[in-house]
Amino acid sequence: MAAAGSGKRAWVVDVEKTLSEADASVEISRWERHCIYRVPACIKDLNSKAYKPQVVSLGPFHHDDAALQPMEEHKRRALGHLLRRAKKPLEEFAAAVEEAAEQLESAYLDLDDRWRGAEGRERFLEMMIVDGCFVLEVIRASGPGGRTAAADYAPNDPIFSRHGVLYMVPYIRRDMLMLENQLPLLLLAKLVAVETAKAPNNDVINRMVLRFLSPTSHLPAAGVGLGLHPLDVYRKSMLYDTYQTPSSREVPEADIIRSAVELYEAGIRFKTSTTDSLHNIRFRHGVLSMPAVSVDDSTEYMLLNMMAFERLHVGAGNDVTAYVFFMDNIIDSAKDVALLSSSGIIQNAVGSDKAVAKLFNSISKDVVLEPESPLDAVHRQVNAYCRKPWNMWRANLIHTYFRSPWAFLSLLAAVFLLVMTIMQTVYTVMPYYKPSDQGDSNSPTAPSPM
Repeated sequence: MAAAGSGKRAWVVDVEKTLSEADASVEISRWERHCIYRVPACIKDLNSKAYKPQVVSLGPFHHDDAALQPMEEHKRRALGHLLRRAKKPLEEFAAAVEEAAEQLESAYLDLDDRWRGAEGRERFLEMMIVDGCFVLEVIRASGPGGRTAAADYAPNDPIFSRHGVLYMVPYIRRDMLMLENQLPLLLLAKLVAVETAKAPNNDVINRMVLRFLSPTSHLPAAGVGLGLHPLDVYRKSMLYDTYQTPSSREVPEADIIRSAVELYEAGIRFKTSTTDSLHNIRFRHGVLSMPAVSVDDSTEYMLLNMMAFERLHVGAGNDVTAYVFFMDNIIDSAKDVALLSSSGIIQNAVGSDKAVAKLFNSISKDVVLEPESPLDAVHRQVNAYCRKPWNMWRANLIHTYFRSPWAFLSLLAAVFLLVMTIMQTVYTVMPYYKPSDQGDSNSPTAPSPM
């Protein structure tokens, strides 16, 4: 139906009004606030369990999941313990978090309407404070000073006792790596500022979270700014080196890289990199150096959520996805895993080599790679090396005759016999071609036949 007093349709008027009010800077600021996303069905359908928390909900996306409700009681207990230890009223924490309420809400893309409005805002702030205090208490109970931090909990507490840290906290740690289950680190910074009466340094928050998620990970450099959320900090800790991209003349056209066993048979050797950064993958002089990676029960979930974050968050990069694709290329079977394990590149904590091969082959489905990535240049270098015939011949010689001392001795014996045979032939043939000595020319000439 046309709008009253004009010949234009109502929906046409609405669209034209939207166009007239469009502002590129407003759109940019709107999208750059988001950093926590719901994983789309097209990604989640490959392995839905990898994106769903198992024991605790953090944030609004899984807050009402029935299977996660038992942990709500423990969250409330953690809040009470933190308040008693801090000796600060809850209202101070609520006021500090409310100052950042808009930023915290904007971090979640597609936040439900029930968290908006005056009543929804209060419910959102309550959830943020309870979840944030719970995370702080879990981190402290699991840290080096965990006994001191958890001293006011019962020795048989199901979460914060030594028993709980050993058996329950690993599940909480894994749930903190789910993209849909993230808390903004801004929230933790606000809570710590009230608790300690001093604004914490961004690096302190980053390091505190990373030590909990992976005590052996490389700590991010100082001054990089506050991380977006725990998954973001953990991902950045794996990418602290910078790629050294080969020059274009060193890298012919790209091709799918061969499996580890095929590369080994082509003369390429494997060794662990000097660091555990995923950027530290190099190929020099027939040696492919890669970071050592520990593969355990949480590796699949961790990698899948990092890859989902890279796909959904503009500007995050494509580094983890490119690494997974690279590993999928060089791992086709259990033999490839065994070869990489013998080089120290894969530390298998899941059982069979076949299970590790299946893991990397399954999580790389439907991956999207950025063109001309630095790791793509490594692909090309490796393939260029494999195309050179001399490298193949040398590799075949080494693999055939230098794998065992008996094969090497057999080769030496064969070479020795060949040399002796040649020498014997030369000494046998030489008299027929050697000119007569001068003394022989004075001997009497034999009578000619009649």
